[in-house]
Amino acid sequence: MTLPIKPPYPPMEALLVGEIPAGENWEYEPKWDGFRALAFRDGEKVELQSKSGQELARYFPEVVEALLKLKASKFVLDGELVIPARSAGILPASGGEALGFSFDELLQRIHPAASRVAKLAKETPAHFIVFDLLVDETGKPLVDLPLAKRRPKLESFAKKYLSKNRDIELSPKTKDINVAREWLSTTGIKLDGIIAKRLDLPYRSGTRDGMQKVKRMRTADCVVGGFRYASKGKVVGSLLLGLYDAAGALHHVGYTSSFNEAEKKELTKKLEPLIKPPGFTGNKPGGPSRWSTKKTSEWEPLQTKLVAEVQYDHFTGGRFRHGTRFLRWRPDKNPKACTIDQVK
Repeated sequence: MTLPIKPPYPPMEALLVGEIPAGENWEYEPKWDGFRALAFRDGEKVELQSKSGQELARYFPEVVEALLKLKASKFVLDGELVIPARSAGILPASGGEALGFSFDELLQRIHPAASRVAKLAKETPAHFIVFDLLVDETGKPLVDLPLAKRRPKLESFAKKYLSKNRDIELSPKTKDINVAREWLSTTGIKLDGIIAKRLDLPYRSGTRDGMQKVKRMRTADCVVGGFRYASKGKVVGSLLLGLYDAAGALHHVGYTSSFNEAEKKELTKKLEPLIKPPGFTGNKPGGPSRWSTKKTSEWEPLQTKLVAEVQYDHFTGGRFRHGTRFLRWRPDKNPKACTIDQVK
């Protein structure tokens, strides 16, 4: 019997909100700072799929190996790929020291050379933190069951198959909102925020219904639709950010320019090969103003391939009110998923 769910399978996603929702129908989990991934195992075949539907197995061979070692030969798990900053226990509730994760080391894994990936897999092995079971070890799909029934099945699966495997771990959960608030207070140390899940709803593939996420800082994943050169020298000065509307048009919504001189030179090498119109298909960057020179008002359109996560303070009138702070590249995100819904 083959798996009833196969990649690409869109995972259930979360809507960004400002406060942790309260009530009997909510359960809370840490939001881990890594790559979201679905793990499919069917006999001796293992596939890892990113949130955007891309194949990840070649970049994380040690996780594939760990999944193949499990005595269950058939399952689909939903979880997060992380690289611990230190070789210690992942979960703070276990009594161990709070542990950070290295997102930069995750980004280094997305490399075309298999030899480089293999080297990094040995030096900085990744872990897989599991938080949902979509297909059990008998091949039975569980996505139509409410979370209140799926989670106990996941815990039973973890107790039976994961108890001796430190590379694959069960994510903690709680119904106590005070514990969730305590987890949220560690954002920036080891977590990316909090996930709240509705206990009474099934797994809604590809939607944001029934899951909410809370972060201590406001962030958004944006498409880099173009760039401007710096006023002096032929190097990138700022990235021009875009978000898609419901009709699929990419609107210019702001910029980020928080780069030093060395980073600007690297950005120039990265972006110039991608120059290609139209870049933005909706609202485009404005023209000259009393604050800009002719050179700084001109911009170069890019192929819409790159996603950047940025931090911001306000979003009004269809734009970031001030310049944003670049946080990191997100090669695991599909540019088409960078929608205006994130900042509503």
